[in-house]
Amino acid sequence: MITVLHWDAAARTCCGRSHDELPPTAAAADDDDVWWVDLSDPTPAEEEKVFRTFLPVHSLTFGDITKERRTPSEGTHLPKVEEFPDYLFAVVNPLPPGLAESLGPAKKGAPRPSLRELRERRKHRPQLSAVMTRNVLVTHHYRPLACVDAARGFAERHADAARRGPDFLFHHVLDAMVDEYSPVVDAVGARLDALETRVFRDPSPQLLARLLRLKRVVTGLRKTLILEREVLARLTRGEFDLVDEREIVYYRNVYDHLVRYTELVEAAREMVSDLMESHLSAVSTRLNQVMKVLTMISTVVLPMTLVAGVYGMNFEENVSPSFKSDWGFPFALGMMALLGVGSVAYFRARRWL
Repeated sequence: MITVLHWDAAARTCCGRSHDELPPTAAAADDDDVWWVDLSDPTPAEEEKVFRTFLPVHSLTFGDITKERRTPSEGTHLPKVEEFPDYLFAVVNPLPPGLAESLGPAKKGAPRPSLRELRERRKHRPQLSAVMTRNVLVTHHYRPLACVDAARGFAERHADAARRGPDFLFHHVLDAMVDEYSPVVDAVGARLDALETRVFRDPSPQLLARLLRLKRVVTGLRKTLILEREVLARLTRGEFDLVDEREIVYYRNVYDHLVRYTELVEAAREMVSDLMESHLSAVSTRLNQVMKVLTMISTVVLPMTLVAGVYGMNFEENVSPSFKSDWGFPFALGMMALLGVGSVAYFRARRWL
């Protein structure tokens, strides 16, 4: 589906248009007008119309834009930004919908995603591609994106946003995309706090599996944030002519937010690693305690077994008077009890118990 937003400089209005109302080519559009063409889950014919006829792009750019459709097994393209002679091309990876909810407390009866499912989600994270000229912005994505809807709604409510050009519109898309990290980072922090209290109280294989799932999510977030931070850093350095100098300050504001989220995710990654090490230490401590108890029981019972073995031997001749005495059996039991109590007292004296 193709959605078109047009800023008419003559009428000073911003409104939606049909894709049939697009100029024949982007170069034929009025220099004072601004066009935002959004392709949401487009057909190959619609992609050909926009990227081959309306705004022709390099074959490598077209391959990167359509990678998710052409090679779905390889996943989406990683974030990057490239400058061509007549346009600027950028790729970012917005968050998949429902990620914050999946990190929150599990609903009753709702299964947790497996490691394989998390790996597939990370591999097939949404891709947002943008091609920008002086007066045209083309965005492309195969799945509905909240950041695009939010930026388009803002432009429809505030006509001046579209009047300021494609670079300002793209800033709003990036700003809305970065704001989506806030609930996810909060959910990761809350999840870590909840797991931290359980690591020492109830270490278990299920808890370790949850830590591994969370580590996968945090690692994927960190990788994406680092690459997107590099994209924003290049957009804020003023190295692209299509990003106006007065708009750089807005990109810098988005960059600052992205840096803060990157630092929080990095801290979360370190905390997950620390919790996994603490979990292994807690399991080792519990195992040592169990082994200590079992060793104590074995050591206490061992002298009793020795006495029982000695008194269980049969002799033809009396070696000791107690063998054929009526007090022989009570004497053996008393000796066992005395050895057991003596062993426990010795353990306590050595502070082993």
